[in-house]
Amino acid sequence: MSRHRLIFAGSGGQGIITAAIILAEAAVLFEDQNAVQSQSYGAAARGGISRSDVILSDAPIHFPKVNQPNTLVCLTQEAYNKFNAVIRPGGILITDTHYVSLDTRAEARIYHLPLYDSVMQEIGKPVVFNICVLGALQAITGLVRLDSLQQILKKRIPSRFLDINERALQMGTELGEKAEVQTH
Repeated sequence: MSRHRLIFAGSGGQGIITAAIILAEAAVLFEDQNAVQSQSYGAAARGGISRSDVILSDAPIHFPKVNQPNTLVCLTQEAYNKFNAVIRPGGILITDTHYVSLDTRAEARIYHLPLYDSVMQEIGKPVVFNICVLGALQAITGLVRLDSLQQILKKRIPSRFLDINERALQMGTELGEKAEVQTH
């Protein structure tokens, strides 16, 4: 990998930015990569559209904005509608079946996964949805190792919440490993 550009997009309160930060930290601290993470919020901290860009690279990164991502993660219909057209042809699009209906054609390998529903069924707390998404992203892309993400979780997550976050990460990894590319 010389350079990989990602956009995480969804709704404020879904943990999009936290997921992006964890990915970037894992890349820098445990994968010997350079990383840049930036973010933007909608009109409201909770409920408005939220976006976080991450660039991972073996070389220095001179511009922090992602215009055409290799990987796009969309966790709401609004985010999907707004960003699905910007993905690089042949890139990876990860969406959630609970929040997103695939109603337009993206020129990407699409993984439409039951992430939110799995979290609610197995853990019952939506607060770890973003960590489940990270697990799926890791399994699908291999951008960082699973143990690198686990190490960052141990540093960032309060110990009383670590168990459910680790379970969510593992659940996402399993969903990602079983995922098949969607066809339209």
